[in-house]
Amino acid sequence: MAEQIWKNTRSIYYRKFKMEESKTKIKWSEYNKEIADDHFFYLRSCIRQNFNPGAEKVFLSILQKNLNKDIFDDPHHTTCSGIGYHSDIVPFETFQTMVARQFSLMGERGYKNCAVSCITSFGGYNEVLSTWKDYPEELAKARENLRKATGREFEIPENLSHACDIIYKFRNEIARQSGYRLINRETGEPLKVVDHIGCHYAKIFPEKGVGGSEYSRVLTGMIEAWGGQTVDYPERRHCCGFGFRHYLVKNNRGYSISNSRKKFVSMEPYRPDAILTNCPGCNMFLDRWQYTLAQMEGKTYGGGTNGIPVLSHEELAGLVLGYDPWKDLGLQMHQVDVEPLLKKIGVAYDPKQKFAGKNGKYINKPLFTGCINQNIPV
Repeated sequence: MAEQIWKNTRSIYYRKFKMEESKTKIKWSEYNKEIADDHFFYLRSCIRQNFNPGAEKVFLSILQKNLNKDIFDDPHHTTCSGIGYHSDIVPFETFQTMVARQFSLMGERGYKNCAVSCITSFGGYNEVLSTWKDYPEELAKARENLRKATGREFEIPENLSHACDIIYKFRNEIARQSGYRLINRETGEPLKVVDHIGCHYAKIFPEKGVGGSEYSRVLTGMIEAWGGQTVDYPERRHCCGFGFRHYLVKNNRGYSISNSRKKFVSMEPYRPDAILTNCPGCNMFLDRWQYTLAQMEGKTYGGGTNGIPVLSHEELAGLVLGYDPWKDLGLQMHQVDVEPLLKKIGVAYDPKQKFAGKNGKYINKPLFTGCINQNIPV
């Protein structure tokens, strides 16, 4: 009798366990997204080209030369006008028409998959696509507006992925080809890397990001595949502080820098070796605000005078693959000096080429890199 009761009890618990396991699998399936495998129409970022000009070039090179993928970089595409839209300068109807033109160019070139460089654009394209799905009259209006303005027609893309999604998808292939690992060459320990996800990647539409908004894997997957250790700190998902109106309106910039400071204070005890971002705005603000805070407070949050190097997913992928940090990646454009990170990884580089132009001619250099000039009291 007791044995039968035990068997029945065990059977009930087993069925309950399998039901919970099934629910978990269904739940986690919501955090996965489809990422196209090949044949991409590339949509560049206005601000990434200006802040970190080597990032997009190396992304194209990685896809074409390292991964043998077809990706088309169309010189005729324009800004998506996302910053103007989020700053209440560009009306949503105009924004939809701008996005429709990008899709028209994509179709004209024979592509159906979009690879988006900018997080703001990525969020904006998804907002437009969601609007067209829920409100077909808006889609009809966008078609009419584009036709009147340009004579063009367009089709909705079959797949829309951010550039970081694509690097994430092929992270293991990049690891197999890599010449460097995210390992401290002197200690043999994995480098500690903080990931920062741009708000417009998955906070607006969680299902459009790998892992959703709270459990994002898109950058941590890269860090781990390339040998590093991810750092989980309290303000990991906090905004960098860009916030469009926070920065574009001069009197609001205190809001912007205070958000970045909140993140730096939170990550400081963990002493990260680097910060990895997927958003050009976040990349710039987390880099530049370190300098500003150092001038205000007389300290850095990474110890010493330099600060914590900030890299984008394209730049870090390029580093592990062996691309030149100056000629290919343009890392000399960063405020926080990346040389300490290069030395930790063991990247071979020529310091004399750091401020050489394309033709090798010296193009001048800033007064100093890093956050605090030791020769000038703060």
